[in-house]
Amino acid sequence: MPQIPEKVHELTVGQLAARSGAAVSALHFYESKGLIRSRRTTGNQRRYSRDALRRVAFVRAAQRVGIPLATIREALSELPEERTPTREDWARLSEAWRSELDERIKQLNRLRDHLTDCIGCGCLSLDACVLSNPDDVFGDRLTGSRLLVAQSGGRRKNGRREPERRETTDKRC
Repeated sequence: MPQIPEKVHELTVGQLAARSGAAVSALHFYESKGLIRSRRTTGNQRRYSRDALRRVAFVRAAQRVGIPLATIREALSELPEERTPTREDWARLSEAWRSELDERIKQLNRLRDHLTDCIGCGCLSLDACVLSNPDDVFGDRLTGSRLLVAQSGGRRKNGRREPERRETTDKRC
């Protein structure tokens, strides 16, 4: 890993990429999304402050565990201007993200467990498809590729409102 002398307070995009392990295109993307910032030289070249290294490391670690970039940007915006995330910041944010990650893990486990049930054609022709239509409440009563919930009215069955169903001529499956 290339060492940058302590007296150098700004990094080129190439230096930041080499030190952070992120591609130059990723750094440009992070900048366009407001995750890191640069200044422009008189020759219109980007220069990043050294704290961008820690911000990039923070972004990449959060991405690795599945946190969306918008959520990461929101977290970074809570920090005082130009301050890099600290260990305490990471602990606070990771605790806040825990429930979101737990829910995602639950969904992935359900998908893995039901993967063999999927016929793979995407038409929802099974009674209930846990991959394309998780927690399908209509699949218990109706089948078909296109179910519409009644906006108003709707059929009544046993005193309960039933969703209207549009018949389809799609016979791919």
